[in-house]
Amino acid sequence: MQLDRRHLHKLRAIQQAGSMAKAADRLHVTQSALSHQIKTLEDYYGVALFHRHTKPLRLSAAGRQVVALAERVLPMFAQLEQDLQRMAAGSGGRLHLSVECHACFEWLMPVITSFCEQWPAIDIDVRLSLTFNSLSALRAGDIDLVITSDPFHTTELVFEPLFAYESRLVMPIGHRLAAESFVAPEALAEEILITYPVERERMDVFKYFLMPQGVEPKHVRQAELTAMILLLITSRQGLAALPDWVMRYSPNKEGLTTRPLGEQGLRRTLYAAVRKDDQSKAYIQEFIASAGQSVGAYASQVAEG
Repeated sequence: MQLDRRHLHKLRAIQQAGSMAKAADRLHVTQSALSHQIKTLEDYYGVALFHRHTKPLRLSAAGRQVVALAERVLPMFAQLEQDLQRMAAGSGGRLHLSVECHACFEWLMPVITSFCEQWPAIDIDVRLSLTFNSLSALRAGDIDLVITSDPFHTTELVFEPLFAYESRLVMPIGHRLAAESFVAPEALAEEILITYPVERERMDVFKYFLMPQGVEPKHVRQAELTAMILLLITSRQGLAALPDWVMRYSPNKEGLTTRPLGEQGLRRTLYAAVRKDDQSKAYIQEFIASAGQSVGAYASQVAEG
């Protein structure tokens, strides 16, 4: 009879009650049955767990070690059981996010704050996918949801649309391009373009606007933070192509204006990629719906306007 969780529970009860009889009452078993189980365990290991001729019943050195383990492990079992029950009911679980877009943090943090209030039992974490392949991590189970604008066909993953958005050129009020109704690709050949530190193939302004026309900006400089990019633009150190939501959520937009990239505008869709097996989980669907509702209404207004 090897030591298991039931033994830990019973030994702790005996130690707390101070006698075999009181512990048996607490555990709803007979005193003889409890005593027999403990004696069988002692015989298996060849060591006494209690000094039986003392009142109250005292633990031996071996018994103290077992009960010390019980004090650490039993609460962990109880917490795990609660977590599993919440997960089975759809109210608990893990949502580790990866974001392929620096500017997404402008709208993502308010969504996460609201989500955590509604789903306090969900373990949530956010990682920016600069140093790892987020979709590979999603397949491997290291990440639970990836925010991306580049969906593709796969049998393992599902790409749920969050909302449509428009990339717009941000510039200081009074800039020469502010007099235009839209910005042509060749107009940026004379400008300093400020970008996030991301490969060009992953940036809308290059992939869908400049590269197809063979246009290269006068100079490209990088900044990691949206607030720094907007500060540089305000200081007339360059221009930047940013999603339309940036000018809604950022407090650093005074003195700035935007124009569409191209006559038709550069419009894209942002997606939430999840594993197909996780798609139906209630908290994942709630997160996707919350993101779409909080930002999508504004994005639609911009697109229609």
